[in-house]
Amino acid sequence: MNIENTQSQMRKGILEFCILSIIRRGEAYPSDIVEEMRAANLHILEGTLYPLLTRLKNSEMLTYRWLESNSGPPRKYFSLTDKGLQFYQELETTWNELANAVNTLAAKKESLANAPATSSDNL
Repeated sequence: MNIENTQSQMRKGILEFCILSIIRRGEAYPSDIVEEMRAANLHILEGTLYPLLTRLKNSEMLTYRWLESNSGPPRKYFSLTDKGLQFYQELETTWNELANAVNTLAAKKESLANAPATSSDNL
């Protein structure tokens, strides 16, 4: 089994939630999203981000506005719609439930591995 592939799949599974978490705090420019993700050690390429932003916009989860830039062309800033905020909140609930379940299982595994054997363990 390839650990890098498994790690990549795990990251892909939470990518949308992480991006929406950033945008939920306020308007976000795509390169700022990339930088914030990198700072959190979740590396993403703009080539991955832009199609995801477009899909979320087409699903009415995001909206955007153009803002003039002093150093080049206008920039597109994304923000959550009401529908996007509701979707984010549902993802957040799911994430919290999943993280709690995984943490519970990992803690149980550790405590069971260190537990002394009982007579029922030998059946």
